[in-house]
Amino acid sequence: MPCGVDSRRSRRNLGPVSRYDRPALADPVSTGHSASTPALRMMSIALHGLFFTLLAVLVVRGLVTGGLGETSLIASIALGSTYALGGMDERLRSDRRWACAWLAVVLLLWTGLTVLHPEFGYLAFPLYFVLLHLLPLRWAVPGTLGVTGIVVASQAQTEGGLTMAKVLGPLAGLAVAVLTAAGYAALYRESRARSRAVDVAMRMVEEVTQARNELAATQREAGRLAERQRLAAEIHDTLAQGLSSILLLARTAESALLADPAVAADRIREVAVTAAENLAEARRFVQELTPPALDGSTLTEALRRLSDRRGAEFRLEGEPYALPVEAEVALLRLTQEALSNAVQHAAAGRIAVTLGYLDDEVTLDVFDDGVGFSPSGQRPGERNGFGLHGMRERIAALGGRLAVESAPGEGTAVAVALPLRVLDLERPGAGQLVEPDSDDAGDGDDGGADLGAGNAIDSAADRGDDLRAHGAADPVTEPTLDPADGRHRPVAAPAASRPPTHPNHEGSRR
Repeated sequence: MPCGVDSRRSRRNLGPVSRYDRPALADPVSTGHSASTPALRMMSIALHGLFFTLLAVLVVRGLVTGGLGETSLIASIALGSTYALGGMDERLRSDRRWACAWLAVVLLLWTGLTVLHPEFGYLAFPLYFVLLHLLPLRWAVPGTLGVTGIVVASQAQTEGGLTMAKVLGPLAGLAVAVLTAAGYAALYRESRARSRAVDVAMRMVEEVTQARNELAATQREAGRLAERQRLAAEIHDTLAQGLSSILLLARTAESALLADPAVAADRIREVAVTAAENLAEARRFVQELTPPALDGSTLTEALRRLSDRRGAEFRLEGEPYALPVEAEVALLRLTQEALSNAVQHAAAGRIAVTLGYLDDEVTLDVFDDGVGFSPSGQRPGERNGFGLHGMRERIAALGGRLAVESAPGEGTAVAVALPLRVLDLERPGAGQLVEPDSDDAGDGDDGGADLGAGNAIDSAADRGDDLRAHGAADPVTEPTLDPADGRHRPVAAPAASRPPTHPNHEGSRR
């Protein structure tokens, strides 16, 4: 019997001789573990049990009838011992050549016993499974036919000679063994397929878990980076601006200390007030609470106080209504930034702040008639990059729009619009416009003083780049630009086109 199959072991995956759960008819895909199932193990035990049971019955019958001589008894014991050795010798589990040698000894002993005692041909049935399992299919088929031929030949020595029944019996046993082995192999392939599917599923679970962990780590890192940027912007918009104001006031007080002590005293008091506000900002900043400027007051009041301290004009247009805290904080910080830039860098003679509450958005305009700058660069003397960039990011985070119009020598205009739909608010009323005081609206001197800012906004209007308070098709209001002072002025629509004023308008924050 050819046994030179060791070189094909990795391709055929023929298992240990004592583990009949890896038949040669199975899928020859190599795996690193047994695909045995309880059903396959029970079939293997049943086949082993069948061999030893038949051998024991034949030996006992031969001893009882006296037909089994001493030599045959020794051969029977040797056959049983050799067969059992297949389940104990570790070399037979790992070395294909030892397995082939074992099979050759088993078949040799069985052949001798069958020639002497034809009844030992019954052992051919379990040996069929051994051959089909242990050998490649191209060797297992000739091997089983050879075993069948030995059985048929031995039957010729029996009483009555060779008959059709004695030929068909072994052939029927062979057919049953082959069909059983084929079913056994099908179960084995299914078991291995399930085992591979489980392995694939486990690997997928591990990969998904790893990907989820990596995603969580990436999100945490992105959160840390975003928090760093937010903290940098907050520090710039609060503490840095306050410290810059303190430095400017201190220098002004130092310059006026001898020439005008009263002015110096006023500046020192402003330094104390600003320092106290910055201290409160720092404490609230750590606690992540509302800015002190908005604590207990409306956005309008906070911007009015801020404008007064910076020497800027403040104008309110529309009926104030409550906004989300983050929107109020953003408008406050932007006003602080714009006023700080105007005071420190623009050398402006006039600064104007306009807060507008329209039907569908809130607008904020800050103008100065200073030296201006190129929006693509920085203001002269500006030393950090958090100014315009920080403004844009803060407003964009709320879904708003920011436009900056400026040119060297022509002043600067900063315009912001926050749509209420983005802020998850719905303006309940049409917005009762608060008409500006006559001395503010029609002062020709003011128009001349703010000519630079007005020209900047007028140029933006000519190019279509100005920040519009409404879309062009809005039937309620359409913002216009007043060339006298450069402010966005909503023009009220006819009364019939305006929705009724909501009775629950409040001028304070929610």
